[in-house]
Amino acid sequence: MDFETSLRRAIKSGNVIFGQNETKNSIDSGRSKMVVVASNCPEEFVNYLTEKDIFVYKSSDSSMQLGKACGNPFMVSALSIEDAGESDILTLIKE
Repeated sequence: MDFETSLRRAIKSGNVIFGQNETKNSIDSGRSKMVVVASNCPEEFVNYLTEKDIFVYKSSDSSMQLGKACGNPFMVSALSIEDAGESDILTLIKE
């Protein structure tokens, strides 16, 4: 599985939420199935995630690179996948 291709497919066909605040809301409301964080995501947010019962994929990309991989012209330090759509990205949970 190519992570970037799967992520773009989830963004296009599913429901992906960008940003730390929106990701927190997604987790707290129980809609999040998986969270992706950039390599330079703030430590306090990463610590928040360790307290939650959610799968976190730690990308080796910086927030600038993750934003570009998402097809966005802005930095993305965290995102929540609520619905993977036609993507196979949730298979990372089983690995």
